[in-house]
Amino acid sequence: MKNYQVVGIGNAVVDVLSQADDSFLDLMGIQKGIMQLVERERGEMLYGAMTNRVQAPGGSVANTLAGLGNLGLKTGFIGRVHDDALGRFYADSMAAGGTDFVNDPVAGGELPTSRSMIFVSPDGERSMNTYLGISSELGSEDVSDDVAGQAEVLFLEGYLYDKPKGKEAFERAAKLCRDAGGKAGIALSDPFCVERHRDDFRRLVKDLDYVIGNQHEWESLYQTDLSSALEQAAQDAGTIVCTRSGHDVVLVRGEEEAVVPVTEITPVDATGAGDQFAAGFLYGYATGASLDVAGRMGCIAAAEVISHMGARPEADLQALFRSEGLI
Repeated sequence: MKNYQVVGIGNAVVDVLSQADDSFLDLMGIQKGIMQLVERERGEMLYGAMTNRVQAPGGSVANTLAGLGNLGLKTGFIGRVHDDALGRFYADSMAAGGTDFVNDPVAGGELPTSRSMIFVSPDGERSMNTYLGISSELGSEDVSDDVAGQAEVLFLEGYLYDKPKGKEAFERAAKLCRDAGGKAGIALSDPFCVERHRDDFRRLVKDLDYVIGNQHEWESLYQTDLSSALEQAAQDAGTIVCTRSGHDVVLVRGEEEAVVPVTEITPVDATGAGDQFAAGFLYGYATGASLDVAGRMGCIAAAEVISHMGARPEADLQALFRSEGLI
C-alpha cells in the first residue's frame, strides 16, 4: 500500500482575494484575466490597495489537493513556506483540510511566504498578481523518497519550471514516483508558461502518464490549431485532457476518447475552476474511472467552485457525484 493516493508538488501561495472593477485594474496596470509574477515591492503595493481582503491557502496544485481531500483521498503536498505568520497559516490550513503539508516551515532566510493578490471582476474573471517569495527556492532537497516515492499519483505544476531549482524538484519527484510504480502528470499552467518552456513540456508530454491543459495551452504547446494539437498530443502522451472554457472537454487515452459536455453557468468567481476540474478528473483517474466519468467529475467540481468566492470547494463533491450517478 502506498502512503498517499495523490501527492502534489507546486508553489505554496497564500491567496488574497478582493473584488475590483475594470477601471481599478486599468488604474493599477493589471492585465485582466491572467497570472502575472510581481516583485516584492509591487506585491506590497497591490496588497495595500485591496479592500475587504479574503485570505486562503492557495497555489494551483494545493487547490487541487484541497478538492481531492474534500473527496476523501489521502493526499500530501510538497511545498515551501517561511516560518512567518502567513507560512504557519498556510501549513496549518492545509493540515486542517486533510492534506499533509510534508515540509516544515523554513526558519531563517530573507524571503517571506509567497502570496498572490487576486482581483475578482464583476464578470467573475480573476486577475492574479503573484509574488513567489520563498516558493521560488523549492528544490530537490524538499522532495523526500518517503513522499514522492509513496504516491499512487503525482500531480505537478508547470509553473515550477520557471526556476531551475523547481525544475530539479519536479524531475526528482516524477522519477521517484514512476520508479516506484506510480503515475505522474502535469498541468500546463498557462499559455505563457508553455511558451517559456515549450521544449521541456513537449518532452514531458511524452515522458509522463497524463497531461492536463486548456485550449490555449495545447495550441501554444504545438503552435497550431486545437484539432492538430490534440492529434499530436494523443500520439505523444499516455492520457491527455483539454478543457475549453465553457465548451466540451476532450479526453484521449490511446484509442479511447471522451467528449464531455459542459453546462455553461455565469461564474461568481472563476478562481480555481481549472484547479477543481483537475481535482475531479484526478479523483476519477486515481480510482480507475473511465475517461468519460473522470471528465464529468472534473466538470462538476469546476462548476461547484465557480458558484462562490474562493478557489476551493464548499459543497460535498462526493454527494454531487453520487447525485449524477458517477459513484
